[in-house]
Amino acid sequence: MKIFAVGGAIRDELLKLEVRERDWAVVGGSAQQLIAKGYKPVGKDFPVFLHPKTGEEYALARTERKVGPGYHGFSFDTSKKVTLVEDLGRRDLTINAMARDSSGNIIDPYDGQTDLKNRLLRHISPAFSEDPLRILRVARFAARFNKIGFTVAKETQKLMKKMVSAGEADSLKPDRVWKETEKALAGPTPEVYFKVLRDCSALSKVFPEINDLFGIPQPEKWHPEVDTGVHTLMALGIAASLTDSVAVRFATLTHDLGKATSPKETLPKHHGHEKRSVEILNVFCNRFPIPKRYRELAVAVAQQHGMAHKVKELKPSTIYKLLKNIDGLRRPERFEKFILACEADARGRTGFENHHYYQADLLRIALNAAREVSVRDLGNIEHGPNLGERLREYRIKAIHHALADKQSNSASEITPR
Repeated sequence: MKIFAVGGAIRDELLKLEVRERDWAVVGGSAQQLIAKGYKPVGKDFPVFLHPKTGEEYALARTERKVGPGYHGFSFDTSKKVTLVEDLGRRDLTINAMARDSSGNIIDPYDGQTDLKNRLLRHISPAFSEDPLRILRVARFAARFNKIGFTVAKETQKLMKKMVSAGEADSLKPDRVWKETEKALAGPTPEVYFKVLRDCSALSKVFPEINDLFGIPQPEKWHPEVDTGVHTLMALGIAASLTDSVAVRFATLTHDLGKATSPKETLPKHHGHEKRSVEILNVFCNRFPIPKRYRELAVAVAQQHGMAHKVKELKPSTIYKLLKNIDGLRRPERFEKFILACEADARGRTGFENHHYYQADLLRIALNAAREVSVRDLGNIEHGPNLGERLREYRIKAIHHALADKQSNSASEITPR
């Protein structure tokens, strides 16, 4: 029985990146041998074991054979006859199909090191097409490694497109799609994930609501980039530069979904798209296991981002209503995430990428002013049935006074629509 370090850890070591986790392949061994050594079995589809001390995953070397559609349509051979090269050959990309032995020697039967040098994401063999989840994985790796120059090999892009045409992407399960997507949203350039999916036609299969935004025009005065899909991915890229919060990035991604359903005769205008965005967003979220906190923030951004952009034009009473609608008075931490998503929207436009989002300053001033007014400030006469209304009035006055000087000195900006 021989044990090899395999997969992503080898790739990341060679790229001089932080190794987040290590996986191991066991060649010439059996489940009984590992259990006897104290390893804990955890695999359902194939034998995977946790090391008794490190907790790292050790999997018996295996081969796979396609026997049905989708992610689960495989049979496995984990006998002692399976070689390391055969085990590595079942993996998705050449850069993920390297191993290291106990002496530190790199085993690279599919020339992954050359593809690392050339910054290419290349599939190992035609067997890649047997698992549609690999389309999402390639897109995620493209997003993760985009900043160090990686791109999808032309032949891999062509194969992915062929898989989509053959209907393989139709069998992807929502939970698996979301798992890969959430990882991509947490990465350095999440917009690349969606670009790669669109380039191979998979976006229309897994996220039709996002795909439908492409080709939808917006007024050039407010959106020099014009195309709503292009704007959405630009905004997502800005969001990624502003925060690591996946909730903010998801809210940015989905803030304009309703523009895809604007009546053709009204284009490039999108009156009432906020309400339609929320309706589409709720259907979207019902299809995937999206966390409640992501959904709540995304709904708030879809509903209220237009009001946030126009804050300089709003009455203090309307600003107070906005703060209440996004639950900013009770949850200032969510208010900050809302502001970040709105800023990403405003700056996700051609020529506006580096502009200061002055609306954030005004909204923070308004929120702080409103939160400084408490029931104790109203005096004894206010404790009655009209307490809530009186508190509202005092907070609106506080917002008015706080913004009076700031608004007169704010720089002129073009407000997104």
